[in-house]
Amino acid sequence: MNTKLTLLLFAGLLIASAGYAQQGSPDTGKNKPAVDKEDLRDDWAALSRYARENKEVGAPKPGENRVVFLGSSIFERWKTTVPEFFKEKSYLDSGVSGQISGQLLLRFQQDVIGLKPKAVIILAGSNDIASNYGHLTNEYIMNNIRSMTELAKLHHIKVILCAYLPVFDYPWRKGIEPAGKIIALNKLIKAYATENNLTLLDYFTPMVDERNGQKPELTTDGVHPNAAGYKVMATVTEQAIAKALK
Repeated sequence: MNTKLTLLLFAGLLIASAGYAQQGSPDTGKNKPAVDKEDLRDDWAALSRYARENKEVGAPKPGENRVVFLGSSIFERWKTTVPEFFKEKSYLDSGVSGQISGQLLLRFQQDVIGLKPKAVIILAGSNDIASNYGHLTNEYIMNNIRSMTELAKLHHIKVILCAYLPVFDYPWRKGIEPAGKIIALNKLIKAYATENNLTLLDYFTPMVDERNGQKPELTTDGVHPNAAGYKVMATVTEQAIAKALK
């Protein structure tokens, strides 16, 4: 077969292939993204979670001592387990289950600063330690806490930092021995709070047992408080808020 004939056959195959492709995959719209379902793949920090609620809340009233609770599942479950704690108070619970400290930092502008509170309670670190998104260090957690604190100060928001609740083991991530890691993180948080004249909210001390886990009577799974646990948290939380706002 000569070169000219080979080129002609090759060109014919290309044309035939193109025609088959056009006939085999007509533009029916089946492969187009649905227009009625919002694509939230870029919303890694779950900003959509409280966007509408924040707008409904609006700006604080004159003299209102608004406090935002920023955290993950510990805070999110609080308002469903003991909803009466938040009733008739200027407390806004902005917990999102599973979030690490970096996600809290990304939400800080919308879910804290935008609400113009007098104070913010930052509960961060447990999901980082649980390795929900890889192996994150205490230094990573502290950098995010420092960034949130600095943002709050710029907007004249009082900062309440939390010593994290004790955890002996994570049911979904067994064997990583978090107790010592939480104790080490809490030491860093306490030192930072002291150095920067911030209010410390100690959830660890009143809830810890002899294993450096949560007291069984205060928790559902060793990580999340039950109603009795939230009652203990409520007492120390109210004390910390009063101290921060005095």
